[in-house]
Amino acid sequence: MSKIAPENQSIVVRFAGDSGDGVQLLGSQFAESTALAGSDFSTFPDFPAEIRAPIGTTFGVSAFQINLGARRISTAGDAPDVLVALNPAALKVNLPLLQKGALILLNTDAFTDRNFAKANIAADPRKTGELDDFQVVEIAMSTQTLEAVKPHGLSKSDAEQCKNFWALGAVLWMFGRDRKPIEDWATKKFAKKAPTALTGNLAALNAGHAFAETAELSAEIPQFVVGEAPMATGDYRSITGAEALSLGLAAAGELADREVIFCSYPITPASPILHHLTRMSDLGVATFQAEDEIAACCAAIGASFGGAIGVTSSSGPGIALKTEAIGLAMSAELPLVIVNSQRGGPSTGLPTKTEQSDLYQAIYGRNADAPLPVIATAGPGDCFDAAIEATRIAIRHMTPVFLLTDGYIANAAGPWALPDMKDFEPILSNTPPAAQNDATERKRAIWNRDPSSLGRPWVAAGMKGLNHRVGGLEKDMETGDISYEADNHQAMSDLRARKVEAVADFIPDQDVVQGNTKGPLAVVGWGSTHGAIWRAVHDVREQGYDVAQIHLRYLSPLPKNLGRLLGCYDKILLPEMNMGQCATLLRDKLGLDIIQLNKVSGQPFKITEILDAITANCPAKAKIKAAE
Repeated sequence: MSKIAPENQSIVVRFAGDSGDGVQLLGSQFAESTALAGSDFSTFPDFPAEIRAPIGTTFGVSAFQINLGARRISTAGDAPDVLVALNPAALKVNLPLLQKGALILLNTDAFTDRNFAKANIAADPRKTGELDDFQVVEIAMSTQTLEAVKPHGLSKSDAEQCKNFWALGAVLWMFGRDRKPIEDWATKKFAKKAPTALTGNLAALNAGHAFAETAELSAEIPQFVVGEAPMATGDYRSITGAEALSLGLAAAGELADREVIFCSYPITPASPILHHLTRMSDLGVATFQAEDEIAACCAAIGASFGGAIGVTSSSGPGIALKTEAIGLAMSAELPLVIVNSQRGGPSTGLPTKTEQSDLYQAIYGRNADAPLPVIATAGPGDCFDAAIEATRIAIRHMTPVFLLTDGYIANAAGPWALPDMKDFEPILSNTPPAAQNDATERKRAIWNRDPSSLGRPWVAAGMKGLNHRVGGLEKDMETGDISYEADNHQAMSDLRARKVEAVADFIPDQDVVQGNTKGPLAVVGWGSTHGAIWRAVHDVREQGYDVAQIHLRYLSPLPKNLGRLLGCYDKILLPEMNMGQCATLLRDKLGLDIIQLNKVSGQPFKITEILDAITANCPAKAKIKAAE
């Protein structure tokens, strides 16, 4: 059987089947086993938006992709090396993604004329030559599963649902993974269900493992050897972006010594944050599911008015509904963290697919002149730090802050080094003044802003002697009273703009992720493009190209040195999953000439797409300076 050496290889595995086949569970548990084995990895759950798509149809196909290896893994991979297809529709949808020579494991029990018709397949692809360029292993997975679980008394429909565990067992053998952690997890998962659910699934798991190991066909099934990745010393866990962001918000509450109140309305792909935070009440987090997006945002503002850290979350369509309330928080000068898990649009668009299409919305998308700080997270693990930073900015400057993530980051998983909270500075607010006897002096004290951050004191409702009124109507610069004075509105508008500009005084200078601080080409990115750009730049630099990578976290305001830094490169290439929103921003703010690489397919960038753009714009191999 073939072996793949761990020293210089990574393997991309994709599981695909019907939405009811448990593909996401199959993939996530394989990812857990990969984490326990010490390999680096990155995952990409890819599921349909339809809640009940007809069984066996192409638009009901659910997939889970994982890239694992003994080197640094920065993306879920371009083309799968292994595809496990549980029905013909899954094969049809995913076959175009494969590279020649890829291994395909087929559940032949599903390859029937009826299922071909459901997937609009004219003829059996096993007989048409469509699979000639691939290694195809045909296994009657459903039959094998039914035989394995027969002694455990499951109904036929329940027994058939165990085939994802059968496939998981086979794949665990292929990669030399231990079944014990999966068995322990299953024991907890099925603890409250009928005993047959646990025994049946474990029987299927063990049967799939045994089949791959002992059946005559096993000679055709390669066993891959992927060793441990070189990682920094520390304790690691597998984490999704939604989980890391939720933990980051809870940690921010501890650093600020304030309760976190998360107010949200369910929307894909933002809903998992609400699910995770609901389980963190012991960490000082309260959650509230409102009746709509507007109510959720207003409730979060009320939480901040009461002295807690108000957080609200949504995706693009929901953020549009929150817009007026966000302006209210800005006018009232209250801290508010707004998480936007971006997805394909416009309107309801592509709910389960990823995009970076809400940057304009975050920076410009409110009535009147209403600038707000905007930051973006670069990956699943980075969500923890980004959540803390967004909260810190909101409290320091007493303003709403946008934290941009996206569907890919929210659902993807990777290894995350558990942080030491001693490494994080406390989150401090502008201390409220002592109670004043004179009403005018009291008002002036309440609105006495910090001279560096311009954040006003955080006076919570109910503080003795400091009661005051806030709202959406323009207020007097000195007293907070409602004001229609022309000069005062000008002054307040200027103040709100300066408050955002002041954020730049507290954030670090922009650094270079890879490469030199000047040269022929810099590849600039933001958000979830980080991983694909990192691998592409790393690979071309190994070939001798003098290319640098720069990744932006702070998008409004931009780091103070960014213009000078980018001006040191002959060309700037900017890949983003929209039609050029960050490129427009950099032209607007810095007057730079940007080469755009745009993608709005609902899928993340492939490494090869960025590689091709780099070589097209840096054709001559410039020698990398020895000083590097």
